[in-house]
Amino acid sequence: MNFLIVDKIIKDALVEDIPTEDISASSVIPLGSISKIDLLAKEDGILAGLDVFKRVFAILGDVVVSLYKNDGDRAFTGEKFGELVGNTHNILMGERVALNLLGRMSGISTTTNKAVKILEGSKTKILDTRKTTPNLRILEKYSVKVGGGENHRQNLSDGVLLKDNHISFAGSVKKAVELAKNNNSFVRKIEVETETLEMVKEALDAGVDIIMLDNMSIENIKEALSLINGKCLVECSGNITLNNLENYSNLGIDYISSGALTHSVTPLDLSMKNLREIK
Repeated sequence: MNFLIVDKIIKDALVEDIPTEDISASSVIPLGSISKIDLLAKEDGILAGLDVFKRVFAILGDVVVSLYKNDGDRAFTGEKFGELVGNTHNILMGERVALNLLGRMSGISTTTNKAVKILEGSKTKILDTRKTTPNLRILEKYSVKVGGGENHRQNLSDGVLLKDNHISFAGSVKKAVELAKNNNSFVRKIEVETETLEMVKEALDAGVDIIMLDNMSIENIKEALSLINGKCLVECSGNITLNNLENYSNLGIDYISSGALTHSVTPLDLSMKNLREIK
């Protein structure tokens, strides 16, 4: 993970939360106070973002974070998996930003891990999408990897994916692929989003590397797979969630991409509790 980017995310979040000072803490806690606090799990889940959590307090300074788990480990309800000791004001100023980031990242890794388990035993890999929180993509896609999933494109500069609007503008799948091949190096793979079996045939004729079957019924997916017959990689997408993922698990698809891994995930419920002054 690029911590130059991560540090900017954290600093922007801290400015948002503390534009001038923490007036609640300043009203109650004397300067120079040193305290200890526990980091607790309020539900079971897969942890992701522990280094990000620590980095919040490294930026604020004068707080030592001790963690008893690593990213990818499971936390259990009621479990203490860390402890912070240091400047009381800095502990409280960093609390919400640190928990927000850790909770969201752990929620994504937990959801992804559930998807991975549903697909266990099949050849199909679960992918994320670009449906991420603006400016938090690096954290959210990292969390998908921690949960056992794979990353699709990081951004628009990362690969050629010809979607409905590109095809509409070009006039056809064939023409869009021709333009993409002419305007890119031969080492770049080309993926095409298809919505019908006719588009699948056209994509095959154009010699694409990956065909995305978008919002197709199970019956049409089976027919498309028969047409493709191993000539290229196959990705399925479109309203695929944990609730219906099992329906796709034994079709022989290479990849399933799901925006639900990031755009509608519930953060894992974590807390910092039992603040006690030690100096």
